[in-house]
Amino acid sequence: MLNETEQGSISLIADFSGDFEALCNIEVQGRLPILPLRNMVLFPGIVAPITTSRESSRLLIEKARLSNSFFGVVCQRDEAVENPERQDLFDTGIIARVVRVIELPIGGKTIVIQAHGRFRLGKITRKSPYLRAEVQQLPELLPAEDDREFLALADSCKDQTLALLKATPGTAPQAMFTLRNISHPNFLINFICLSIPLDIAEKQGLLEINEQQERALKLLALLNRETQFAHLKQSIQAKTQEDLEEQQKVYFLQQQIKNIRSELGETSDDDIAALRQRAEDSEMPQPIKALFAKETQKLERMAPQSPDYAVQENYLRTLVELPWGKRTTDNLNLKNAARVLNRDHYGLEKVKERILEYLATLHFRTAKKSPILCLYGPPGVGKTSLGRSIAEALGRKYVRISLGGLHDEAEIRGHRRTYIGAMPGRIIKSLIKAETSNPVFILDEIDKVTRSQHEGNPLSALLEVLDPEQNAAFHDNFVDIDYDLSDVFFIATANSISDLPLPLLDRMELINVEGYLAEEKREIARKHLIPKNQKQLDFGEERTVNFKPAAIDYIIEKYTRESGVRQLEGQIEKIFRKVAYEVAAHDNTELLQEAIEPHQVETLLGKPVYSRDLYQGNKYAGVVTGLAWTSVGGEILFIETSLSRSKAPKLTITGNLGDVMKESCLLALEYIKAHADLLSLNYRIFENWAVHVHVPEGATPKDGPSAGITIATSIASALTQRKVRAGVAMTGEITLRGRVLPVGGIKEKILAAKRAGITDILVSTENEKDVREIPEKYLRGVHFHFVSDVKDVLGFALLPEKVDNATCLDIPEEAAVQ
Repeated sequence: MLNETEQGSISLIADFSGDFEALCNIEVQGRLPILPLRNMVLFPGIVAPITTSRESSRLLIEKARLSNSFFGVVCQRDEAVENPERQDLFDTGIIARVVRVIELPIGGKTIVIQAHGRFRLGKITRKSPYLRAEVQQLPELLPAEDDREFLALADSCKDQTLALLKATPGTAPQAMFTLRNISHPNFLINFICLSIPLDIAEKQGLLEINEQQERALKLLALLNRETQFAHLKQSIQAKTQEDLEEQQKVYFLQQQIKNIRSELGETSDDDIAALRQRAEDSEMPQPIKALFAKETQKLERMAPQSPDYAVQENYLRTLVELPWGKRTTDNLNLKNAARVLNRDHYGLEKVKERILEYLATLHFRTAKKSPILCLYGPPGVGKTSLGRSIAEALGRKYVRISLGGLHDEAEIRGHRRTYIGAMPGRIIKSLIKAETSNPVFILDEIDKVTRSQHEGNPLSALLEVLDPEQNAAFHDNFVDIDYDLSDVFFIATANSISDLPLPLLDRMELINVEGYLAEEKREIARKHLIPKNQKQLDFGEERTVNFKPAAIDYIIEKYTRESGVRQLEGQIEKIFRKVAYEVAAHDNTELLQEAIEPHQVETLLGKPVYSRDLYQGNKYAGVVTGLAWTSVGGEILFIETSLSRSKAPKLTITGNLGDVMKESCLLALEYIKAHADLLSLNYRIFENWAVHVHVPEGATPKDGPSAGITIATSIASALTQRKVRAGVAMTGEITLRGRVLPVGGIKEKILAAKRAGITDILVSTENEKDVREIPEKYLRGVHFHFVSDVKDVLGFALLPEKVDNATCLDIPEEAAVQ
């Protein structure tokens, strides 16, 4: 309803005795100033107070008051809009004029306006100093004065409104008094439309009705709805009040019973007796049992309503629920463990070998000390699922906690019992959940732990947990006793270990879970991902979706770019969904009859998402193929070098390169300068020609030292205009004296070279051991050339012949004379 100030203003002018039809159908054509209102809809014939806050509105009101002129009033669709445009205003408004301005005692003004007829709002013709728009007057179709049906309808609206006011708490008495004193039926209908608490859109809907009798019918329906809603609210509030009173009564009675029992010394109830019995039956060490008995006596002396009572009771429950002396028997059958690991994971031979080594040592171990493993590698390679497989192979319970986003040290060590609501840390809670002292415990995403200035560093709290020399006496702040974690097999997982503190890394055995090769991904899809989806969807009659090996390779090459297989699994699931849709919607069973071909993959998955670079030949001088490692596998990249005549020679480097790669460019150029005789170069060529090194795909950041020999070969080829041997790619870091240093990611780089059609790969002699570890089937078709000096690289990579249309790198005579 309206506030008391507005109700008081209306009550003075709420009745109408003039010619209502003439007032509502006053003729106004053309353009009018427009006053936008935020949350108020006026109706014809009503005198209502409004307040204005916009400067433009004040200017409009002042001018209209002085000239006694008409203006338009339109409600905004959104009251939050400060400077409304045409689209922010409703289409129907009211023609109005200022009746009077009331000065308020507390400051400010209330403007009383008389509402006349309605109009249809046209386009805005002016915005400053206030809105002005084209308007089209709308007729107000009023019933005859002696229309008995309309008079009865108006009386029904009045009665329903009075009922609504009675059911609404806080209604001012003068509002009901004003409503009872209105005798004019048309004025009554419009006054109620203005006053009742409806949504702005509903009020605007009433305003847009041309016939007054239709408006009254719609109003009566809305009043009935609002009255029923108000009665329902009253009923709910009454029931809620009764429920609250009953709950309060029960609560006070229970508190009185507890106080009486406390005074009678009867606090040793059944719950405490049950806790004592559980502690007695457990394998809790004798010192812990003595502590438990002491803490139980403390609980009995506490008042149950005390805040510390719940903390103390929770502490005792935690002590008895800890798996004191409970251990599962390990299954030390190495053949069974190897079978489980090979069943769940393809490849990862080094990781499996390390796990089987640990299982073998359990046969002969005398001291209790489990290893702390840290599996790190790119997402989707199976680090977390390896822990589940280890637990199954050993026959141990599997526990996993995610450390991603953890920022509070208390999450690991627990809270001290001095805090209300204190609880143990996640290590203790997980052991209680596992119900055994020797589970396989996965600390997932350990590299995602965040540090807080106020809540401690959780990584520091993990130092004690992950130290085999210390975790036999792990101290949780809540339990406040040492608990033995030496039987727990901790496995931490991380995507990157670069941000982990060195003390923590020193306590763990790091195992790199490398990304999968394309051949390994194909086998994973064939043996794991496709059968998994085939089991989930039953197409009937032993029909299912099968893939040809070429189709799996096409998906890997064109629709995924990752080290793991998570995207590959998503694409395979998408194909199964597409096939299910075709069968269900169009009864198309062709895809179930024969294995899916590569050309059908594009139909099911859409256009390929990714494309691989291919070897581009050796027609141009200064273009050399390099090998790079990325988080989603190996890639080839092209190093391009061009020369331009310049009086101020310089080295230009482009291609979004990092600092390390820029240094490699400087090293390569300085090496070529220092060994110009090796390439039969006139050293004055560097004084007259500028060198520009570029790596394509400038939107992709590139860094690392492994392109060193590639850049040196590119610069040498550009300066000599000699061809680079066909089908050659290379990777290796260089030093200023020309030594070729080893680099990482050899396996991924070799696969990238094979995909691009490379036949010869140059790598450092020190990388030969990495190449020998790769299975022979992945090396077929590629010849390796191990080099230790840049001279060896240039001697093999550069051919004696020059490229076609070779650039003549002549030196000006004056430079030659000098």
